[in-house]
Formats: sequence, C-alpha cells, structure tokens
Amino acid sequence: MRETEGKGSAASELVPVSPAPLVELVLDSLASPHSRRAYGRALGEFFAWYPSNASGEGFTRAVLGRYRSHLIESGLSAASVNLALAALRKLASEAAAHGGLSPLTAAGIRGVPGARRSGVRTGNWLTLEQASRLLAAPDPATRKGLRDRVLLGLLMGCGLRRGELAGLEFVDVAQREGRWAIVDLVGKHGRVRTVPMPSWAKTALDGWASAAGISSGAVLRRVDKGGRVGPGPITAQAVFEAVVRYARRAGLGKITPHDLRRTFAKLAHLGRAPLEQIQISLGHASIQTTERYLGLKQNLHDAPCDRLGLVGWEREEER
Repeated sequence: MRETEGKGSAASELVPVSPAPLVELVLDSLASPHSRRAYGRALGEFFAWYPSNASGEGFTRAVLGRYRSHLIESGLSAASVNLALAALRKLASEAAAHGGLSPLTAAGIRGVPGARRSGVRTGNWLTLEQASRLLAAPDPATRKGLRDRVLLGLLMGCGLRRGELAGLEFVDVAQREGRWAIVDLVGKHGRVRTVPMPSWAKTALDGWASAAGISSGAVLRRVDKGGRVGPGPITAQAVFEAVVRYARRAGLGKITPHDLRRTFAKLAHLGRAPLEQIQISLGHASIQTTERYLGLKQNLHDAPCDRLGLVGWEREEER
C-alpha cells in the first residue's frame, strides 16, 4: 500500500498498488459469506481497471466518479453498479479507520452517488402450475430425491434464502400457536424472524428424516451416489446447483433459489396474503423491498377504494 500527499494539504490518498491487503481489510470486516464473495469480486474488478485508467492518482472521489461512469457505460444494471460502489465505499471507510486514507478523502468517496434505478426489476417467478411441476421433479424413490423435495419445498413454501436453508437444523423446527414453523431464524443483517411452514413441506421433511434416519443436527445432508447420507450439511452453493438442475429437468429454463423466494412472495400475494405478513416471512426490513419483489403496480380494476365497505351518498341519489 502506497500513500501520496494531497496538494497543499497533509491528506493522504490511498493508492492501490498491492490490492490483496486492501481486499482482506474489507472482507475481514464482513460477517456474511455472500457479502464477502460479492465485495471481493467488485474490488477485484476495480483494481483491474485502476492501473490503465487512474494510475498514480490515488483513491479519490474523482477516480471513483470516473469508475462509476465506466460501470454505467459498460451496460451494468443499477443494482450491479451500486454493489460495486458499496464495496468501494466500504474500502474507503476501512482504509480511513486504519490510517491509510484521510477522513476528508474517505468522506468524499462515500459521497459519490449511486446509479438511479429505472422502473422496477421484478426478476423471475413461477406460476402456480410451474411451481407445482418443479416440486414434483425430485424422485421420491431415492434418498436424494426425498432430501431435494424438502430443499425445494422450504425455498418455495417458506421463502428462505439459500444460506438460511443450508444452515437449517432440526432444533429450528418447532410448533408455535398450533402449527409448525422455523423459529428464531437469523437472517440478513442479523434480523430474527419466525417463518410458518406449510403442512406439505413438513410432511416432506418428516419423510426425508425418516428415510435418512436423522432427527438432530443439519436438516439437509450430503447424499452420495450410493444413497448414503453423510453427517455434514450441504452448502449454499449445493442448494443453488440443485435448484438449477431440477428447473432444467422440469423444462423451466434457468431458475435460481432467489427466484423461488420471489415465487413464494408472488403466490402468497396472489392468494390474498397481507403484504406485511409476506414482509415478515421474508425478513425484509422495509415494505418497499417486498413491493419490489412483487413488482406491484396500481390496479385500477380492483382498487383499495372499492373495498372500503362504505356506501356514501349513493342511496340518497337512488331516492
């Protein structure tokens, strides 16, 4: 890591000559494996761009502004641009905290605006018929098929993230108010929630547990080609690969675990589940995030004002 003195001031500007220590500085401050992967990739791309586009200029607001323009002109989505900027803002904060960048320079970098979202990106979600076809894809005559029924069932039936599913243990499944639920699930940013479980998903879980001969520890275990169940849990990446594989087998194209989370939200909303209850099940901090998942738009044919139950002055006019 090399520093240069700012013109006319003692403010230092971090110049990324040796990026590895800087990347480690940021990644060590993150708790989520998913965030570490995403930020690591974003920082690597910035350091690959830097030598031929900003060499010798240091790490400044102007440099980050140019990099922002480069990302936008490359055709990246607003979400991808904002993820990259978030990683670099985090780099500035960590560098300032460790004396590698002046607080004033770091504040300027953090002030670089994100990319504006244009419209609502709803992502993929399955229809009821498609979701049913996907649930039927695993072979229930095999232990792996029984396990994967649970895998798909909890993604679509509970709206779990793949990391949450991979880390699920039997102790997390309990009865609350007369029904089965995943209790005290620790999700994104440490938010804790309880997620109700549909009866058909619990039936699938019981079938898998009985066939595998397990009742404690990780719910989803590795299964080898001979059908033997291992002691260790599957990984979040294995969840991803299983969903992609079964979706292709069901003729649905490329579908990811996050698309099944969206499917949970969409089908629940179409079934008239209250929006705030969908938000709680998903573990979203704001209702706006849930609305983006659903791609909501105003319905002029079935508007909220039509469901107030008020008659008003219509009967007076009839008289």
